[in-house]
Amino acid sequence: MRIHAVLVCSFLSHLLCDCASSVDDAFLIVQKRASISKLKSAEHITVSFSIHNVGFSTAYDVTLNDDTWPSDKFELVSGNTSNSWDRLDGGKTLAHVFVLESKEKSVFYGAPAIVKYRVASKSALQEAYSTPLHELDLLSEKYHNQKFELQLKVYAVNYGPLMSVILIVSMFTYVLVMPSKSKAAKSKKRK
Repeated sequence: MRIHAVLVCSFLSHLLCDCASSVDDAFLIVQKRASISKLKSAEHITVSFSIHNVGFSTAYDVTLNDDTWPSDKFELVSGNTSNSWDRLDGGKTLAHVFVLESKEKSVFYGAPAIVKYRVASKSALQEAYSTPLHELDLLSEKYHNQKFELQLKVYAVNYGPLMSVILIVSMFTYVLVMPSKSKAAKSKKRK
């Protein structure tokens, strides 16, 4: 939901701030995401990009460059931190993914990546910045605690209703099987 709000705000600010240019020009919005997957002795960070052309015309010579990952802290496992495409038509989306391995325990804040592109109506190269990354807590013990809490939540969601039904049935059975105190008192009076 928040990402959609960012997209809408970015698009509206572009329209309001650049009144002199035509609405038909290409305008790129870049989303940068990262997810951590824990391996036995390391963590892999999968970085993915979605490049959206929210304008109506084509963007040419689109290049993505994400050199925000220091080589002393990260090792590239697969993919490239940069890529280029010949064109991105209006209303279309490009995707790019690469995987890194964390070398040391740290908290990392990912800066925005830069996307450069050409528009047919302008001679100057255009730039777009991606969304920044949230805080990445790398090789942390907190990850294991969060995983355990997540498992507890999964069990509560999956087995909670079943446990409630079992408790309700057992209480109902207890009430039916066990004689009440008033019945016991009445039977004593009769004797």
